[in-house]
Amino acid sequence: MKTKKKVLFLCTGNSARSQMAEALLRKHAENQYEVHSAGLEPKGVNPFTIRVLEEHGLDTCKLRSKNMTEYLGVMQFDYLVTVCDNADERCPFIPGTGKQMHWSFEDPAAFSGSEAETLEKFREVRQLIEARILTWLKQEQGGRDAL
Repeated sequence: MKTKKKVLFLCTGNSARSQMAEALLRKHAENQYEVHSAGLEPKGVNPFTIRVLEEHGLDTCKLRSKNMTEYLGVMQFDYLVTVCDNADERCPFIPGTGKQMHWSFEDPAAFSGSEAETLEKFREVRQLIEARILTWLKQEQGGRDAL
Protein backbone atom coordinates (compact mmCIF):
# COMPACT_ATOMS: atom_id res chain seq x y z
CA MET A 1 0.00 0.00 0.00
CA LYS A 2 1.33 3.39 -1.01
CA THR A 3 1.93 5.91 1.78
CA LYS A 4 0.10 9.21 1.41
CA LYS A 5 2.26 12.30 1.11
CA LYS A 6 1.68 14.83 3.89
CA VAL A 7 0.79 18.44 3.09
CA LEU A 8 0.57 21.36 5.51
CA PHE A 9 -1.10 24.61 4.46
CA LEU A 10 0.08 27.49 6.61
CA CYS A 11 -1.19 31.05 7.03
CA THR A 12 -1.31 33.59 9.80
CA GLY A 13 -4.71 32.96 11.42
CA ASN A 14 -5.73 29.54 10.04
CA SER A 15 -9.20 31.02 9.67
CA ALA A 16 -9.78 31.21 5.92
CA ARG A 17 -7.19 30.52 3.20
CA SER A 18 -5.40 27.57 4.79
CA GLN A 19 -8.72 26.06 5.89
CA MET A 20 -10.06 26.35 2.34
CA ALA A 21 -6.89 24.80 0.92
CA GLU A 22 -7.09 21.92 3.39
CA ALA A 23 -10.71 21.15 2.55
CA LEU A 24 -10.23 21.55 -1.21
CA LEU A 25 -7.16 19.32 -1.45
CA ARG A 26 -9.04 16.68 0.53
CA LYS A 27 -11.91 16.97 -1.94
CA HIS A 28 -9.69 16.47 -4.96
CA ALA A 29 -7.01 14.09 -3.70
CA GLU A 30 -7.73 12.68 -0.26
CA ASN A 31 -6.67 9.26 -1.49
CA GLN A 32 -3.20 10.64 -2.33
CA TYR A 33 -2.49 13.18 0.40
CA GLU A 34 -2.84 13.50 4.15
CA VAL A 35 -3.83 17.16 4.46
CA HIS A 36 -3.43 19.55 7.39
CA SER A 37 -3.56 23.28 7.98
CA ALA A 38 -2.26 25.55 10.71
CA GLY A 39 -1.63 29.17 11.57
CA LEU A 40 1.08 31.22 13.19
CA GLU A 41 -1.57 32.91 15.36
CA PRO A 42 -4.80 30.85 15.10
CA LYS A 43 -7.99 32.89 15.29
CA GLY A 44 -10.71 30.29 14.84
CA VAL A 45 -12.38 29.32 11.59
CA ASN A 46 -14.12 32.28 9.99
CA PRO A 47 -17.90 31.73 9.58
CA PHE A 48 -17.67 32.87 5.94
CA THR A 49 -15.08 30.14 5.33
CA ILE A 50 -17.57 27.56 6.59
CA ARG A 51 -20.32 29.01 4.39
CA VAL A 52 -18.35 29.01 1.14
CA LEU A 53 -17.01 25.51 1.73
CA GLU A 54 -20.43 24.09 2.57
CA GLU A 55 -22.06 25.74 -0.44
CA HIS A 56 -19.33 23.99 -2.47
CA GLY A 57 -20.51 20.66 -1.02
CA LEU A 58 -17.66 20.19 1.47
CA ASP A 59 -17.96 18.80 4.98
CA THR A 60 -16.66 21.33 7.51
CA CYS A 61 -17.51 19.62 10.79
CA LYS A 62 -13.88 18.58 11.45
CA LEU A 63 -12.29 21.92 10.58
CA ARG A 64 -10.66 23.70 13.49
CA SER A 65 -8.07 26.41 13.79
CA LYS A 66 -4.68 24.95 14.80
CA ASN A 67 -1.35 26.42 15.81
CA MET A 68 1.63 25.27 13.78
CA THR A 69 3.31 24.27 17.06
CA GLU A 70 0.96 21.26 17.13
CA TYR A 71 3.00 19.85 14.26
CA LEU A 72 6.56 21.03 14.94
CA GLY A 73 8.73 18.10 15.96
CA VAL A 74 5.71 15.79 15.81
CA MET A 75 5.03 15.35 12.12
CA GLN A 76 7.15 15.67 9.01
CA PHE A 77 5.60 17.01 5.82
CA ASP A 78 6.41 16.29 2.21
CA TYR A 79 5.02 19.72 1.30
CA LEU A 80 4.57 22.94 3.24
CA VAL A 81 2.50 25.52 1.39
CA THR A 82 2.25 29.04 2.77
CA VAL A 83 -0.90 30.71 1.48
CA CYS A 84 -0.26 34.22 2.78
CA ASP A 85 2.71 36.54 2.46
CA ASN A 86 3.00 37.06 6.22
CA ALA A 87 3.46 33.33 6.89
CA ASP A 88 5.94 33.08 4.03
CA GLU A 89 8.01 35.95 5.43
CA ARG A 90 7.87 34.74 9.03
CA CYS A 91 8.60 31.07 8.27
CA PRO A 92 11.32 30.93 5.66
CA PHE A 93 12.24 27.36 6.71
CA ILE A 94 10.44 24.69 8.71
CA PRO A 95 12.59 21.74 9.80
CA GLY A 96 11.25 18.33 8.77
CA THR A 97 9.64 19.64 5.60
CA GLY A 98 10.39 18.35 2.12
CA LYS A 99 9.38 20.95 -0.45
CA GLN A 100 8.24 24.39 0.63
CA MET A 101 6.05 26.45 -1.68
CA HIS A 102 4.39 29.85 -1.46
CA TRP A 103 0.98 30.51 -2.98
CA SER A 104 -0.03 34.09 -2.27
CA PHE A 105 -3.76 34.69 -1.87
CA GLU A 106 -5.59 37.81 -0.73
CA ASP A 107 -7.00 37.54 2.80
CA PRO A 108 -10.79 37.53 2.44
CA ALA A 109 -11.14 38.05 6.20
CA ALA A 110 -9.50 41.47 5.81
CA PHE A 111 -12.11 42.55 3.26
CA SER A 112 -14.53 45.24 4.39
CA GLY A 113 -17.97 45.35 2.85
CA SER A 114 -21.56 44.22 3.21
CA GLU A 115 -22.35 40.62 4.08
CA ALA A 116 -23.10 39.85 0.42
CA GLU A 117 -19.86 41.51 -0.74
CA THR A 118 -17.83 39.69 1.90
CA LEU A 119 -19.38 36.37 0.95
CA GLU A 120 -18.49 37.05 -2.69
CA LYS A 121 -14.87 37.86 -1.73
CA PHE A 122 -14.62 34.53 0.14
CA ARG A 123 -16.03 32.72 -2.90
CA GLU A 124 -13.50 34.42 -5.16
CA VAL A 125 -10.58 33.35 -2.94
CA ARG A 126 -11.99 29.81 -2.68
CA GLN A 127 -12.08 29.60 -6.48
CA LEU A 128 -8.50 30.86 -6.79
CA ILE A 129 -7.27 28.35 -4.24
CA GLU A 130 -9.11 25.50 -5.93
CA ALA A 131 -7.67 26.44 -9.34
CA ARG A 132 -4.15 26.51 -7.88
CA ILE A 133 -4.63 23.12 -6.24
CA LEU A 134 -5.92 21.58 -9.47
CA THR A 135 -2.96 22.98 -11.41
CA TRP A 136 -0.54 21.64 -8.79
CA LEU A 137 -2.17 18.20 -8.84
CA LYS A 138 -1.84 18.02 -12.62
CA GLN A 139 1.83 18.89 -12.35
CA GLU A 140 2.38 16.34 -9.61
CA GLN A 141 0.68 13.62 -11.64
CA GLY A 142 2.81 14.59 -14.63
CA GLY A 143 5.96 13.96 -12.59
CA ARG A 144 7.10 17.56 -12.67
CA ASP A 145 8.01 19.70 -9.68
CA ALA A 146 5.18 21.49 -7.97
CA LEU A 147 4.56 25.19 -8.43
